[in-house]
Amino acid sequence: MSIACYLSGIGASTPAHVLTNQDIEKLVDTTHEWIESRTGIQSRHVLDEGEQATDLAAEAARRAIAASGWAMEDITHVLTATATPEYLCPNASCLVAARLGLGTVAALDINAACSGFLYGIDLARGLVTTTPGARILIIGVEGVSRRLNWKDRGTCVLFGDGAGATVVSADIPPGGDPTGSIDDVLCCSDGSQGEALTVGGGTHRSYISGVSTVDDDFFVAMSGREVFKYAVRNMTGICRTILDRNGLTLDDVDLFIPHQANLRIIEAVSDRMGVDPAKVFVNIQTMGNTSAASIPLAMNDAWANGALRPGMRVLFVTFGGGFTWAASLMRF
Repeated sequence: MSIACYLSGIGASTPAHVLTNQDIEKLVDTTHEWIESRTGIQSRHVLDEGEQATDLAAEAARRAIAASGWAMEDITHVLTATATPEYLCPNASCLVAARLGLGTVAALDINAACSGFLYGIDLARGLVTTTPGARILIIGVEGVSRRLNWKDRGTCVLFGDGAGATVVSADIPPGGDPTGSIDDVLCCSDGSQGEALTVGGGTHRSYISGVSTVDDDFFVAMSGREVFKYAVRNMTGICRTILDRNGLTLDDVDLFIPHQANLRIIEAVSDRMGVDPAKVFVNIQTMGNTSAASIPLAMNDAWANGALRPGMRVLFVTFGGGFTWAASLMRF
């Protein structure tokens, strides 16, 4: 017997500090025109000194829970999708749970890079199947700016920081309707391509003995052409697969929310699939690529500005380092 899986409340948080393309012109050999024409990005939010990504995660979580109809004490699990944790240990979920005063909840981090939030949605579906009383706080958060080489214009222009969150459960919040329902999720990976997008410094792979230095592998390293090629191919393929296995076509989809990685990738995927441009939600121009936070931030923005409305069927898709990719069908 299938168990209903509801999504309740959406919350988001971004740093107050906005870094424009004109600001980046002062840091690296580039121009606003070059960045915007190749990525679609005009500005992005970045952490200030002393501010941590988990600060954003906790605030997004508070907003999501407040909007969900659940109380703090109803939360049983915290799943945080991030590739830029504050520590290797303790994990970000433990830090957020402590800041929210959630007590002895289960707390687990997910590292699937930009696909992490949808991986978390899939894990939550499994949890509510085995534990129907679970109310799972899912957060996507990144502080990618802390891992950027500001002399590398191929990467530093792309990324921003932020967090988004929601609550997943098998039951409906008391006194209110859920925001949406999760119909299907599909997650994939290809680890043989992992070297095309890496962040290695600070791990066992980068052993430091007696000297405190930061080498190039500390920063995001990316083969842009390889990532573009695999992203377009796999995002297109997984969208077709999840539609086919649910007996749907693009005509049944009211809104398409792709990972906000690069406007060229979004346009290439949409063109290959034949998606009506009016159905494609884009907020990369003011967010940049926020990795695991991209999907929940886009969902929050779409809900806030009315692009995402009750009654809509939405197709989400993402692609990230690993390589990982995922798609989900939800109804709002």
